Amino acid sequence: MNSKICGFLVILLIISVIPTVDAQISFGEKASQKSVEIVINSVGDVHVKHVVNPANLPKQIELIYGTASNVTVTDEEGEEKQFSVIGDNTGLLIFPSQNRSIVEYDLEHAITQIDNVWTWSFRYLETTSFILPEEADLIFANDRPVYLDEKKGITCHGCQMVLEYSLDEPKIYQNIKWEDKEFLVEIRSYSKINDFTFDQPTKSITFDVSEKNRFVTTIIPLELLWGPYAVFLDDEKIYFHEYINNGTHVWLNIRPETTGEVTIIGTTVVPEFSILAPLAIGFLVIVIAPLIRKVNLH
Repeated sequence: MNSKICGFLVILLIISVIPTVDAQISFGEKASQKSVEIVINSVGDVHVKHVVNPANLPKQIELIYGTASNVTVTDEEGEEKQFSVIGDNTGLLIFPSQNRSIVEYDLEHAITQIDNVWTWSFRYLETTSFILPEEADLIFANDRPVYLDEKKGITCHGCQMVLEYSLDEPKIYQNIKWEDKEFLVEIRSYSKINDFTFDQPTKSITFDVSEKNRFVTTIIPLELLWGPYAVFLDDEKIYFHEYINNGTHVWLNIRPETTGEVTIIGTTVVPEFSILAPLAIGFLVIVIAPLIRKVNLH
């Protein structure tokens, strides 16, 4: 066999053993990740940190979609490790290691601000933790509200979501006086809120929203207006989220698609609570007390 034939066979053999891919270049098995953490600051800068478990073979890690820069790979002691970039900086090939590898990078063009709302259409099929700016105490994941309170962020499992949040969202306070009591209703929104009224006979709160497709969160004292609730926009029933019932207040969130008058209707209203309390006590005495005696007898 002459040298030309041998060369042809070697080239043919190389071509036959290189696997083909459709959309993504792959050079190794997928890395096992201990954690993925994303830190977002108040001006929308994003920093990502992957903690990769030890492996005896080269492993591939997919980077979160966006423009990655300042990529580093270190061990747990901070010593730099070798790595190779895959494709157009969309992934890394991490060489074998007996220790965990720390992959870090900045991510540009991932999150955008539109009408005072920071928005990120996020997809990364690993459990991912988001650390949000301190000013963001209320966020939305796929339109569902999440109140952070003193927490720093959220964890998303097998994550595919639209993350939205606002910083320093305006708060409007309405003080309602009824007989000898005062109740404070809070509305949070970047939409202008006008013509707020509380109507005791119809058990309702109404106000006008002047901008469409804006989150509007109303925090209602339960002693003023108790649920179940129904919410209407110009007499048409609309979808809303009810959450964070802490025993004294309930949070109702809507996102009206048009401007108009919002009406929140409850089922029990002040001063009906002064009647409900004795009824509740009577129920305890008449129904619960005999049951307790029967249990003690047994």
